[in-house]
Amino acid sequence: MTAVDVVIVGGGIVGAVLAKGLSENVGLNVALVDAAQPQKAEVTFTATHTETSKCEDKPVLSDTRVIALARRTVHELANLGIDVNALSELQGGERPPEIKHIEVSDQGHLGLVDLDCDDYRIDAFGKVVSLRALTQLAMSVSTSYEHIAPVKVTSLIQHKAHTTVVLSNNRELKAKLLILADGGRSGLAEQVGITKTIKDYQQTAIVFNVHTQLPHNNKAYERFTPTGPLAFLPFDSNICGVNASGNGFSVVWTVNSHEAEQILELSDGAFLGKLQSEFGYRQGKILRVSNKETYPLALTFADDVTAHRTLVVGNAAQALHPIAGQGFNLGLRDIHTLVETLKEAKQQWRINQVKVDELQSENQQQAIVDGDVDFDAGTFDIIHRYAKCRTTDRNNTMLLTDTLVRTFSNSFAPTVMGRNISLLLLGLLPSAKSAFVKQTTGYGNGAVIPS
Repeated sequence: MTAVDVVIVGGGIVGAVLAKGLSENVGLNVALVDAAQPQKAEVTFTATHTETSKCEDKPVLSDTRVIALARRTVHELANLGIDVNALSELQGGERPPEIKHIEVSDQGHLGLVDLDCDDYRIDAFGKVVSLRALTQLAMSVSTSYEHIAPVKVTSLIQHKAHTTVVLSNNRELKAKLLILADGGRSGLAEQVGITKTIKDYQQTAIVFNVHTQLPHNNKAYERFTPTGPLAFLPFDSNICGVNASGNGFSVVWTVNSHEAEQILELSDGAFLGKLQSEFGYRQGKILRVSNKETYPLALTFADDVTAHRTLVVGNAAQALHPIAGQGFNLGLRDIHTLVETLKEAKQQWRINQVKVDELQSENQQQAIVDGDVDFDAGTFDIIHRYAKCRTTDRNNTMLLTDTLVRTFSNSFAPTVMGRNISLLLLGLLPSAKSAFVKQTTGYGNGAVIPS
């Protein structure tokens, strides 16, 4: 049996970034348990539909799993040693597009909000990246933790002072702290007593890339339709051998679930025609579309993010609707808070140990400083301190996305009128716009947006 400080289950982007942060920034002994083959770790994605791929020559630039990193997320990744601009090396020299302008509109109504980063004295609201490339980057910049793959967890045995993690290769790990970053799909959270609440939106997200007639000029769109939001994010993809030259977008098109299959059965020409009618001609004509993937939408959240010596983070703690693009950014703030909480706890532990043993020999004191005396990362005080720190941000972000879904995904006349008045007021009131920008860039808890 191998004894470690932390076992992280889940080798996606959240698990990879967290493993790097805890091993390098906190100095913990970390094992990352990954069900995917190491060379394929970046492609893990839960989808209900995938078209047969027609273009496999540039998989990163053809990636339909694209995310918008909020400004705070970009900064926190950099603090963990992950420079998002380094993604250009994986993307044929293409640097991740910045989001400098955002247009929020309501289809068929007057409600419209334009946001410009210059108005807030910042260079960008965030950046748009390929999830495949970001995961590759996160895994490539650290060798400080043990990456165990491909294996699955077959059982968990909880003890007072540790948790035994039994793997499918018959190996056993003895962990002071177990962190589930598996997206909530493994059932392990339920095994340790963490229950979930699920709110099915009866919606399906269709994700794909497009090229448009006009350049994106670093502008993103969030357009609300009766069936759900339609988001266009600047992202210069490769579609069947054609590279976008500043005129590419990643699209998340939310539709009612019963309509999704009908839309997917359309020819590319018919599909683009329907998309054009929903989005309009803000970018001129939509020229071409990539392969498409779909996934069902629901708000799924853990009723408690802790159990005995166990934490859930990222989508394992809360899986959000993609409206406003808050999911991964919220998960990254989970990581940041956990790294800082454990870093402070370990520093305080060292101070306390030296004080307790100040009458011991110099050799014994040096052993404590060097870490020869075990630090317990899974104590009740530490994990509940983390949970308390995450409560406000987590609840506020879930409330924001759920409210936006309920408000902007229906055609009930009074609701339509109310949301358009809200959008008009948002556009007219600088203080309201500023509060909205702070929340969506990750600085919604009173923090100042850094310039």
